[in-house]
Amino acid sequence: MQHQGVEEEGSLEGCPSESAMAGRASVCEGCPGQALCQQQGAVDPDQESIDVRMGAIRHKLLVVSGKGGVGKSTVTATLAMALARQDKKVGVLDVDICGPSIPQLLAVQDGKVISTQWGWKPLQSSHRGIKVMSVASLLDQADSAVVWRGPRKTQLIKQFLKNTFWGKLDYLIIDTPPGTSDEHLTVLKVLKNAKPDGALIVTTPQQVAMDTIRKEVSFCRKMGLPILGLVENMSGFVCPCCQEVTDLFPGEGAEKMAEDCSLQIVGKLPIDQALTLCCEEGEDIFARLPESKTVESFTNLALEILKLPRR
Repeated sequence: MQHQGVEEEGSLEGCPSESAMAGRASVCEGCPGQALCQQQGAVDPDQESIDVRMGAIRHKLLVVSGKGGVGKSTVTATLAMALARQDKKVGVLDVDICGPSIPQLLAVQDGKVISTQWGWKPLQSSHRGIKVMSVASLLDQADSAVVWRGPRKTQLIKQFLKNTFWGKLDYLIIDTPPGTSDEHLTVLKVLKNAKPDGALIVTTPQQVAMDTIRKEVSFCRKMGLPILGLVENMSGFVCPCCQEVTDLFPGEGAEKMAEDCSLQIVGKLPIDQALTLCCEEGEDIFARLPESKTVESFTNLALEILKLPRR
């Protein structure tokens, strides 16, 4: 929707997020990021501490998707294992506040975060020492529902980035919730000085999924977040007997979308019952089934990530 005067004021089409009208223009009414934008221009007392923490981390990647159910958290956790297998120091930050699943996938669901004089000590996975921070590790009970409004989510994410003692890492992978909401806006705002490398957009081959994913592409471009590439998850089914991969969905898959959006497909990941079992049990598929098609696919994805230059 276009509002008179807004496009001239802002650097984004219809959104004045980078102007003096941020959070104050008529188009901002009802936007979930309005309160955050209204703080623009003020000195954030947490920003310096966040910049220091992030300065010790070489690469910051966001794993995003406009749609739920595409396996984004599974991709995040398994990619972290694949990078760790390449002798990289890896951390995973789970900013899916209402539906955190990273602790289960990386087998730290029974751990609790400890506060030290250096900050929150992240949990350490048995899978090659991957460091993990998630709201699930702060809850008293695993089945407790997180019923929070946007401002409280924003403060928690800032605390994750400010207070967590990540130390020196090669990669921090940030697992985000579906959509383009408070969590995404907060992460991008507070990491602005740290210059994240960009986003991996996870999709599945169905057209109904890619129609939604296109909105995520638009969001990343409007916010100035580089898109590192598309990851097509559920790209075929791995037979548990012969390991042959069979396409399950008709159509061209992510190729057509990649062409239309001028994006690169950096990984195709099949549906694998073995990976599902490993995720359910918090096991490392690289250790359990090192010769599987899934391990091969994720290793290739990790190698593509290693080629990306730092911003």
